[in-house]
Parts: sequence; structure tokens; C-alpha cells
Amino acid sequence: MFETTIAGSLPKPGWLAETHKLWPAWKAEGAELEKAKRDATLLWLKEQEDAGIDIVTDGEQSRQHFVHGFLEFVEGIDFEHKVKMGIRNNRYDAMVPVVVAPLKLKGRVHQAEARLMRAHSKKKIKITMPGPMTIVDTIADRCYGDKVKLAMAFAALLNQEARALEKDGVDTIQFDEPAFNVYMDDVRKWGIAALNRAIRGLKCTTAVHICYGYGIKANLDWKQTLGGEWRQYEAIFPALAKSRIDQVSLECIHSKVPLELLRLLKGKDVLVGVIDVADDRIETAQEVCETIGKALKYVPKKHLFPCTNCGMAPMDREIALAKLKALAAGAALARKRFR
Repeated sequence: MFETTIAGSLPKPGWLAETHKLWPAWKAEGAELEKAKRDATLLWLKEQEDAGIDIVTDGEQSRQHFVHGFLEFVEGIDFEHKVKMGIRNNRYDAMVPVVVAPLKLKGRVHQAEARLMRAHSKKKIKITMPGPMTIVDTIADRCYGDKVKLAMAFAALLNQEARALEKDGVDTIQFDEPAFNVYMDDVRKWGIAALNRAIRGLKCTTAVHICYGYGIKANLDWKQTLGGEWRQYEAIFPALAKSRIDQVSLECIHSKVPLELLRLLKGKDVLVGVIDVADDRIETAQEVCETIGKALKYVPKKHLFPCTNCGMAPMDREIALAKLKALAAGAALARKRFR
């Protein structure tokens, strides 16, 4: 009961990349960089296990960014001539690559991380990848000329890698879709269909992460405009409940999401965000337990998985580690209190 996991990313050690940045520069190149990525993945795997996390991830240590880490393995994308584009409905600008030809995978994307984790951990392991809608919102298109066609093309590639990850022994494959709480109409029209395409044929656990974003200034400023209640999820939860996805990950602690909206996800596992990634203050086990208790009013015990609100890539490494320990301690307390 209350198996713990994280949304995905963890801070990169200073010897691997720049710290406290969402788009960090690597500190090495070539074979040395690959060794450093491997070392960082093993380090965080061990840290998660020692902290008491039940379903562990690679911490996205091999990726510079959660979207571009996948795009780098796709043919048909021009990284040399990036263009400036407003993303997440122009919440902030980013320099993005351009789709210039039909898309095709160059080869395996996360095989090294998956096999490394499977070889070194007896825990359940999770790999995260960007969802189709979020990829489309983070790239310019000069080939397909249609967002839905582009999303379905990416969904097919994600599915190709996901099927291979399942064979590598990955227990959970999660698709990150922060765009899902920005483009509500499109989520219902084609976003969930693209997500269903990405998970086609998978027998492992599948998840979608749809929180309100990393704790960076652009996201914090945007949250200030959302009012006293964040009801974006209300528009998409009923459709998600009808989807083939197994789990839905969202933020709860210190958010203004009305928890009664969780009722709309009936039948799904809910990864309840009990750790705030936009605040350096360390939660207490009691606070984590209380957030779990509030969510239990709307989510059955067997479907509730305590999680982080979002990824922790830009955070201080020691703070992130302390929050992992708080997550595990709070879940342990909840197991005693709500058994």
C-alpha cells in the first residue's frame, strides 16, 4: 500500500553538468560523458533505494532536457538551426529544433539506462518519456504541416521505444504531458488519442504525468494567474478516466487543485504529489501523511501512490535527497495510520 515513486528527474551532480538549471550544459564529452551519465544514474538509483523509494527511476541523468533527451535520437529533426518559439501557450520562449523531414528513430533511446537499472536494482523501475502533445508543443514543424499528424508520428516512435523498454524489464513507462493542462480542447480532441497510440500493445504499467510544471520562474508566475482554484484538470479527467492509461500523476501539496476532482479519475491509479518541487523547504513525514489522508477521501488506498509534484532537476541535490526521504517517511507513517 502507498508505494512511493517520483515524477522523474533528479538534480545532476556538479561533475556531470551545470547545477540548478533546467537546460544544463554537460561537463564532459564523448566516452567520458557516457561514463559520467552512467555513474550519476547509479548514484541516484542507490540514493532512491536508501531513501526508501519503492518504484525507482534513472533520474533522467542521461538527458539534458526531458523533451530533447528523446528528440536527439530522432531522424528528421534539425538541431543546428533552432528557432525561438513560445511554448505552453506562450508561457515562455525557448530555442527549439525543427522537424524538417519524416520522423524515424535512429536506434534505441533509453536502453542503456533501463538495462543499467534492471541489472543493479531489485526494485520496480520506471522510465519517463515526453508525451506526444508536449513534444509537439516543444518543437517547430516544417514538414508535417498538421499538429495531429505530427503528434501521431511521434506517438508511433514513442511506442516503438516503449515496447523495447518493456522487453528490457521496465515495470512502468510514464509519459510527461504538461501540455495537458494548457490545451484542454486539444487534449480531448486528439491529445489522449495520441497518448493511447503511444501505449499501444504495452503490458507493463503505463502512466501520464500532467502537473503544473517545474519550479521555475515562468511556471511560478503563470500559477499566480490561475486564481484561487486550479480547475484545469476538471476538463480532462473524465476523458483520461476513459483512456487506456493505467496511472495519472499530478501535483497536490501546496497546489490549489480541488482534491475532489480526483473522483473524476475513478478506476485509475493516482500518483498524488505530496512533495513540493517549487520550494526548498523539506516536508515533514507528518505533512506528507496528511496530504495522503486528504487524497484518500477521493482515491481508494489500492490506487494511491505518493509521488513528487513534478521533477526535481533544477533543485539543489541535498534538498532533493532530503525530500525523497520525507516522501518515504510520510508514506510509511500513512501505512500505519490508514491501514
